[in-house]
Amino acid sequence: MTGSQTMRLNLHSLSHLPADIARPAYDIGAARIGVVHLGIGAFHRAHQAVYIDGRLAAGESDWAICGASLRSPDTSDALEPQDGLYTLAIRSGQGERLRVVGAVRRLLVAPRDPEALIAAMADPAVRIVSLTVTEKGYCHDPATGALREDHPDILADLASPQAPRSAPGFLVEALRRRREAGASPFTVLCCDNLPANGRTVAGVVRRLAELREPSLGRWIADEVAFPSTMVDRIVPATTEEDRAAVAARLGLDDAWPVTAEPFTQWVVEDRFPAGRPRLEEAGAEMVADVAPYELMKLRLLNGSHSTLAYLGYLAGYDTVSDAIANPAFAHLIRGLMDEEVTPTLAVPPGADLERYKASLLERFANPALKHRTWQIAMDGSQKLPQRLLGAIRDRLAAGAPIPRLALGVAAWMRYVLGVDEQGKPIDLRDPMSARLLDLAQAAGPNAERLAPVLLEVREIFGEDLARDPRFAAAVAEALRGLLAKGARRVVEEGAPG
Repeated sequence: MTGSQTMRLNLHSLSHLPADIARPAYDIGAARIGVVHLGIGAFHRAHQAVYIDGRLAAGESDWAICGASLRSPDTSDALEPQDGLYTLAIRSGQGERLRVVGAVRRLLVAPRDPEALIAAMADPAVRIVSLTVTEKGYCHDPATGALREDHPDILADLASPQAPRSAPGFLVEALRRRREAGASPFTVLCCDNLPANGRTVAGVVRRLAELREPSLGRWIADEVAFPSTMVDRIVPATTEEDRAAVAARLGLDDAWPVTAEPFTQWVVEDRFPAGRPRLEEAGAEMVADVAPYELMKLRLLNGSHSTLAYLGYLAGYDTVSDAIANPAFAHLIRGLMDEEVTPTLAVPPGADLERYKASLLERFANPALKHRTWQIAMDGSQKLPQRLLGAIRDRLAAGAPIPRLALGVAAWMRYVLGVDEQGKPIDLRDPMSARLLDLAQAAGPNAERLAPVLLEVREIFGEDLARDPRFAAAVAEALRGLLAKGARRVVEEGAPG
């Protein structure tokens, strides 16, 4: 809390909000839970929950959210005393708009009470279970999309299926109970940045179910829908400064507001056998095929974001807007989009690709967001395969050059050394951090040793890329430049090749 004398945001204090603060325009107490969401973090609360909030305001009162944390209790502990209410601060160079969101009606913490979460998912009133658990939350191999059957959480879930640890484990056990009770299954709605995310999660969940009980795997394959989605909104991590600024505007304490850019997009495969809210009336795009939208976003936005994050961090830029303000970085990213990524895309019908790319540079430059390069650089082992390596494979198959894409991979390798260009330690946050640091530190800051040893990490690069001399040579060349000159000089001189 920002001050011991300040009233806390909750249902009782809503009437104290200033008139210019938007608030739920519906009877919050009458809203019934129809969605369980796994991974009740900042992105969900700034994105999907806002769409649901709009549908509740429109009278679709059966779609309120039960949000569950699979790891940390922090979000639940912050929002429980607030009756699930929180503030969304939409920020741009033109100013800030605040909105209190009321869609989250219940909060659970899986490690504290896994049975409560399973029971909530098994409730027949719940027709959608959605997820934002990040790429690493699916216990899969990012290079292949297959379930990692040796993952510690999967082994634990197989040993104690009634008290799962992983998102797939909770899905399988809740679906098993619904089958046993003769209830219809819920729709599984993945909202994470995975390629073909619906199909990928379906494969992971079915395989875990098969390992438990082959007939359960067959039932899930036959009866459960896993529509694919594409989500897009830049949502930085909330800071203490954000909390203080929001409290000053509200006149109330909000323990965990979220900030976001004005832009938001949600493209959803329209496949919901158990029913769904009218998301299209809240601005979502309901389509037959998400794939072209997903590829465009993963490669143009996310691929550019990761490249900018690693190079920008190494160059000493704390935020994305700081990095893109350097004309050389903006030129590099636009060249990456135009010359190396765009030729790999199948453009969705009606999409204005040039306008989309220009809008991405404008969004990256938003000075109000303070989106830290370090935050985007997290979990690179899980992000690289879909953000950069897919485009690289397509370019290599076409016999086309990859200098900027290779530079993005090389910047990740330089980052994995764990020491920045000033000799200070890098806080490497990655599920493979221990292994990556061991490999990188054994190889040392030498491109001829470092690049080959990291390319041998098959979970990231698969079997093909490490053996492709064109890829290996391009990455090694880019890495040599980064080690010899530093990221800023490399970018300002132009990408290798």
